[in-house]
Amino acid sequence: MDRIWLKSYPPGVPEDCPKPPFLSVRDLFEQAFARYPDNAAFTNMGTTLSYAELDRLSMEFACYLQKSLGLTRGERVAIMLPNILQYPVVMCGIFRAGLVVVNVNPMYTPRELVHQLKDSGAKCIVILENFAHTLEKVIADTNIENVVVTGLGDLLDWPKSTLTNFVMRYVKRAVPTFRLPNSKHFKHALKSGSGEPLDAVDIGYADIAYLQYTGGTTGVSKGAMLSHRNMVYNVQQTITWQADAYAGVEPIIAITALPLYHIFSLQGNCLTVMAQGGENVLITNPRDFEGFAKEIAKFKFNMFTGVNTMFAALLDTPSFSGIDFSYLRVCIGGGMAVQPAIAKEWRERTGNSILQGYGLTETSPAAIVCRIDSEFTGAIGLPLPSTEVIIANDDGESLPVGEIGEICIKGPQVMEGYWQRPAETAEVMLPGGWLRSGDVGRMDEDGYIFIEDRKKDMILVSGFNVYPNEIENVVVELNGVLEAAAIGLADERCGEIVKIFVVRTDDSVTEQDILDHCRANLTNYKRPRIVEFRDDLPKTNVGKILRRALRD
Repeated sequence: MDRIWLKSYPPGVPEDCPKPPFLSVRDLFEQAFARYPDNAAFTNMGTTLSYAELDRLSMEFACYLQKSLGLTRGERVAIMLPNILQYPVVMCGIFRAGLVVVNVNPMYTPRELVHQLKDSGAKCIVILENFAHTLEKVIADTNIENVVVTGLGDLLDWPKSTLTNFVMRYVKRAVPTFRLPNSKHFKHALKSGSGEPLDAVDIGYADIAYLQYTGGTTGVSKGAMLSHRNMVYNVQQTITWQADAYAGVEPIIAITALPLYHIFSLQGNCLTVMAQGGENVLITNPRDFEGFAKEIAKFKFNMFTGVNTMFAALLDTPSFSGIDFSYLRVCIGGGMAVQPAIAKEWRERTGNSILQGYGLTETSPAAIVCRIDSEFTGAIGLPLPSTEVIIANDDGESLPVGEIGEICIKGPQVMEGYWQRPAETAEVMLPGGWLRSGDVGRMDEDGYIFIEDRKKDMILVSGFNVYPNEIENVVVELNGVLEAAAIGLADERCGEIVKIFVVRTDDSVTEQDILDHCRANLTNYKRPRIVEFRDDLPKTNVGKILRRALRD
């Protein structure tokens, strides 16, 4: 493509990213500790940790890992926490001890958990007590030797009765009893590490920072090896792309509702905001949309990240009208396509555009992002500085402008490979360092990239390619429809037919209403033949609709 996207770059944004001023993720946050000690770093449920406090607490935890547990350079530590203050303390402590972070979804079933722990070879896990009963069922089948258990309120200055009520609302049940070998409490870990000297451990660009497991929506979950180089370059690429978006804002306040164990929030919010001395406002339970809306209404926030389903649900929340969006500078939607109807309503009600961004766990994740000064167009944006993109055919050959093919990405943010899976790594990597994304898209003459769909989600109707996103975007434009998901069903005559699953906000919307609306907006072969109404749709923990689960 000969970098045709450069002509569409914002003024002043370079084609190549400057070398990051950080030698590692550890160096990134330690520079923040030194430069912004009095700034708020993380706020959660009314309690704030300054950078100085995070410095002290994470050092104590690092000393515990190194001195009390005897963990050595490169060993893996799993974090199984939601968005609470313990997460940044633990993450920073792991890196200060020269170790590798393995992020784990707290809502995992025993089957999902045992796979990730065995595959990563993690020797230690930090887990929220509410989910320790899951670990108890599988720990004997893992390499876990030490467990650090924490409660939701361990870093909160709350009365016990208030905290108990919150815990019940959050998990819908009391904390179960459990018996885990070699388990210690988080507060014990901090106390044990207090005053201990930390032995210096060299870590740099080539070392693995995270084993970040893919969502598992296309087969066995695999650990993407994200190096310190991958992560600090992607942070620098993001800061370079945002340029002067936060001019006059000091410090940045970011709403961090997507879970920090997910790569989008981890890089886009946690690390990028820390690199600039900003504040992450952690939302522990974003599925409580009334509570979510009321909480963020307390802040003059400048940054908001989300996924389409989150934006849609917030727009349908009564307390949404009480949120002040006048300070918002950057609003990014990722993880899945933002639907035009949702983007339009968000713009009308907040005065801000949702900027689509695109990336993968395997790209740390940001690779393609819309200009900060742009309106919503449906494009996922332009390749970030130092990033190259081609649209390729099945043989990995670059296609001309406008043709549809697989999006392939090259840049410093592309992973080192899948953990202990050379065959799977070879399947997604092309010669020259190009990553096959598995997503189908096209590039226009100005270098803007449009995503059509996941390659495997494509529906084949009578020899015609049908992309579920297009159908879903049409259906959600209908008043009374909240969400929609399209899949292909086997059909003797057509090969496949389209089935649409619909979540309504108005029960008066009928199957015929859906079919008539599609008939008016879609060519015949794209129209759904079957409509099924659901109360909700299966989603990942960041709100991405799981079409695979619907097909199954």
